[in-house]
Amino acid sequence: MPKIKIDETCLHGQVAPGFEQVQAEFRRNFAERDELGAACAAYHKGQQVVDLWGGYRDRETLATWEKDTLVLIFSSTKGFAAMAAAVAHSRGWLDYEERVATYWPEFAQQGKANITVRQLLSHQAGLSAIDQLGIRTLSDLDTRAVADALARQRPAWEPGARQGYHCWSIGWYTGELVRRVDPQHRSLGQFFRQEIAEPLGLELYIGLPPDVPDSRIATIKGVNHPLQLALHLNEMPWPFFKAFLNPKSLTWRSMVDPKMLVKHDNFNTRTLRSLEMPAGNGIGQVRSMAKAYSAFANGDSALKLKPETLEALSQPAQAPAAGFYDEVLRENVAFSLGFLKSSPVYSFGSSHKAFGSPGAGGSFCFADPDAQVSFAYAMNRMGYTALDDPREKALRDALYRCLGRIR
Repeated sequence: MPKIKIDETCLHGQVAPGFEQVQAEFRRNFAERDELGAACAAYHKGQQVVDLWGGYRDRETLATWEKDTLVLIFSSTKGFAAMAAAVAHSRGWLDYEERVATYWPEFAQQGKANITVRQLLSHQAGLSAIDQLGIRTLSDLDTRAVADALARQRPAWEPGARQGYHCWSIGWYTGELVRRVDPQHRSLGQFFRQEIAEPLGLELYIGLPPDVPDSRIATIKGVNHPLQLALHLNEMPWPFFKAFLNPKSLTWRSMVDPKMLVKHDNFNTRTLRSLEMPAGNGIGQVRSMAKAYSAFANGDSALKLKPETLEALSQPAQAPAAGFYDEVLRENVAFSLGFLKSSPVYSFGSSHKAFGSPGAGGSFCFADPDAQVSFAYAMNRMGYTALDDPREKALRDALYRCLGRIR
């Protein structure tokens, strides 16, 4: 299908004085980096300094990306699920060092009795595989449908010994854990809406409500079968690509469900958008994503976050015994308490205190407490790099160049 030329009149938004380079790179994404539709937002010291959107929210109809367009962000959703756990920590309902089974007794099955909340949320529990969870239909991807199977799952290694990206399962585990500790036993989607989105005035959902029309949501343009990734081999690390194409590998078993329901066309359906799948189907306005991370970068009083919670999130990731080599992603990467962490193996933000979550295709949202900055970018044309999508990185780098000049 031929590329679409984006008219300058389809690009909108504004930046604060001093942040013009971010706007210039946003325009370059459409002119030079094959952007289809996207939005970018950033906050500095609690004030919005970048709010950009443009292109097409639907390639087939050429419907434009509007100011209030919502977009699905894949694994960037994980960061918002981790925020819910952090709020529970600030309320005194959840201790990161406590055993998961203290809050969820059934979790103790199959040798999981001593797994801590920190180990689980940091992808060190060995519970990444999803091929034995009984997923047969789209509705089976909802947290409520898989909770019992999660409790029965056997770890792939001694918890705390190694690390393996829990691509889909981390969202379900986090959701059930939050439900268990919440005195009202709300689902994670409900908890996030009432404890984070509503106090901050966000339009951001984990489980799309029925009153939001599909016409406001950007249509995802991506791949629908793992083998299609072969066309983009040069954009992915070879060890990961090789494992991803092997149905017997932990990589495949953690990232591809047996019925191949988690494909991009299904993310354009109302059924999947409406599920509570906290690892991968968050939908919202990109400016809301940046505002949420701003609350965590600056300790917004609306969320009543305790200093000890923010300090825990800002600490460097604690490596498992075998180090940061990830058994699923097949490369070194650091996670902590549900977030990707800035580290020597992958750096973003201004220091090790930064934390966030990237998503398949190129989206990325994070908080940088040292710089008092938050950033969010999301798009509807999927890229193929696991980290540092050229479009996202161009915007992020421009933001920090601007910050360097105005300090």
